Amino acid sequence: MVRKRDTYIVATIEAALTHQPCEECGSSDGRTINIDGSSKCYVCDKWTPASSPYRPEGSFTSKPKQTNVFITGEYQALPQRKLHEETCKKFGYQVGELGGQLCHIANYYNLDGKQIAQKYRFEGKKFRCSGNPDHFFGQQLWPNGGNKLIITEGEIDCLSVSQVNGNKWPVVSLGLGANSAASVIKKQMDWLSRFKEVILMFDEDEAGRKAAKEVAHLLPAGRGKIARLPMKDPSELLLAGRGEEITQAMWEAKVWRPDDNVAGSELLPQECSELLERLTNPKTYESTPYPFFGLNQLTRGLRKGEIVTFCAGSGIGKSQVCKVIAHHLLTTTEKKVGYIALEESIERTGLSLVGIEMQQQLHLQEQFKVTDEFYDAFKSTVGSDRLFLYDHFGSLDSDNLLSHIRFLALALDTEVVVLDHLSIVVSGMGDGDERRMIDNTMTKLRSLVEETNIALILVSHLKRPEGRGHEEGATTSLAQLRGSAGIAQLSDMVIGLERNQQDAEERNKTQLRVLKNRFSGQTGIACSLDFDIETGLLTEDIANEFNNETTTENNEDSIF
Repeated sequence: MVRKRDTYIVATIEAALTHQPCEECGSSDGRTINIDGSSKCYVCDKWTPASSPYRPEGSFTSKPKQTNVFITGEYQALPQRKLHEETCKKFGYQVGELGGQLCHIANYYNLDGKQIAQKYRFEGKKFRCSGNPDHFFGQQLWPNGGNKLIITEGEIDCLSVSQVNGNKWPVVSLGLGANSAASVIKKQMDWLSRFKEVILMFDEDEAGRKAAKEVAHLLPAGRGKIARLPMKDPSELLLAGRGEEITQAMWEAKVWRPDDNVAGSELLPQECSELLERLTNPKTYESTPYPFFGLNQLTRGLRKGEIVTFCAGSGIGKSQVCKVIAHHLLTTTEKKVGYIALEESIERTGLSLVGIEMQQQLHLQEQFKVTDEFYDAFKSTVGSDRLFLYDHFGSLDSDNLLSHIRFLALALDTEVVVLDHLSIVVSGMGDGDERRMIDNTMTKLRSLVEETNIALILVSHLKRPEGRGHEEGATTSLAQLRGSAGIAQLSDMVIGLERNQQDAEERNKTQLRVLKNRFSGQTGIACSLDFDIETGLLTEDIANEFNNETTTENNEDSIF
C-alpha cells in the first residue's frame, strides 16, 4: 500500500533537477533546481529563492518540515562498471529505486559525517539530486588531509580510481561536473590545503581540460597537478582492463604552470605590434590611500600584490598603527580585510577596532556599557561582513598559516591581510636556525602574495642597535630587521616606527620612516603621529610634514 506521504516524498524528490542552464553566467548545465523550488548555479554561485513552495497535485496541503528527503538503497557490486561492492560501500554509493525507476544513489556528507545531499543517476546519464552537493563526494573519508588527493569529475570515476589503488588513496569527485569545479574548490579551500598534492584527473575532453586549467591556479602554489589520461576518463580505462594506467597517470601528473608567458624571441614579426602595445601601455596600479597624508606622499598608497612591512622595537606602537590602517580600510573603502593578530585574542582585536571608531580604548576599560553608539561602531567595523579575524592565540606552523591566508584570499575574496607578527610564526616552527626559518617563511609569503594578489601588511621586530635603544628613539634601519635580510629583500615596502618612550614630551609621538620603497624609490621620514592615550587615536602632525627630509633610495641601508 502506498501512503500519501510516500507519494509526496517521491514527487518532491523527482522535482529536483540538476544540470540546468544558468541565465546569469551562461553555463549550459551548472544550475540545480532544488526540491523546494529554489535553485543554485554551481558555476557562478547565483542562488534564487523559491517563488512558491512546490506542491504536487493531490498531496497534503501542509509542507513537511524536512526540506531534503533522502532515500535508502543497497550496497552491491556494479559489474557493468567492474566496481566491487567493497568500493561502493566505502564511499556510500548505493543502488535503489526512485519513482519506480532503478537508479544509483551517491550520498554526500560534510566533514562531520552529516549527510547533506543525494545525487541520483538514471539510465541514459540522467541525474537528479536532493540537497546541495557543495562538498566533494567522498570528502568525509579524509577529514584530516594527507599526501595525495585525486579529484575526478564524477562519482563513477572516483570509485574507479580508488579501486585500482586498493581503496587506500584519498579520491573525491565533483558533484555537478567540471562546471562546478571552481565553486566547490573555493568553498573547500581550507580542507584542500591539508594535502601536499592535489591532482586534477578530469575528463579528457574539451570541457574537462578547460576546467582543469581554469581551477588549477586556485590550488596552493606548487601543489596543484593535472593528470593526463590515454582514454576519456578513469571509468573507461577500468572497463578496458587498463586500470594500471590510471595509477601511472596519477604518478606522472605534472605541476600546473601558467602557460601565458610570452618570450620576445618567439614572436613573429607580425606579432611584434602586440608586444609593443604591451610595453608602451604598462600595467596600471590601483592604490588605496593610507590614513596618513605624509605616508601617502612617499609611498603613493597601498597596492595589491605588495608586502608592506612595519618594523620597530618592542612597545613602539606597530600593532596600533596596523589597527588604525585596518579601521581606515573598513570605514572608508569596500575592501575585505583579514586580520591575524598572533599576540592577542580576537576579542581584544575586535574591541580595539570598535574603540577606534568610538574614540575610546575599550579594551582598557574594566566595564563599559553596550550602547547604541557601540552597536553602530561595531556594525561599521567588526560587524561589517568585510572583516575576518583569525581565532588563534600564540604560535603556529607556517604552512598552516599560509593555508589560512590563501583561504582568506581565494575563498573569501579578501584583498588586504594584516599579519602581526612574523616572529610568532617562526617561534612555532620549533628549534632551529632562526635566519633560515625566517628566510623560508618570507619566501613562502612572497610566493603567496604573487599567487593571490593580496596586499600583505606584515609586522616585524627589530634587533637592538648599538648604543641608544629603540625605546629611547633610536633611528631605524634595514640592517636592524631581526633575524634575516630576507625580510627587507622580499618586502616591497619597509616602514620603520621610531618613538622615544623615555622622554615625557615625546613618548606619545611616533615617527614613520620609509626605509625601502620599491614602487617609487622615495625614502625618508614620512610623518609624525601623536597618540592619544584616552581615545587610542593617532593624529598626524601635518605642520611638520613639509620639514621632513625625503631621499631617493640609495643610502647605505638600501641593499637592493
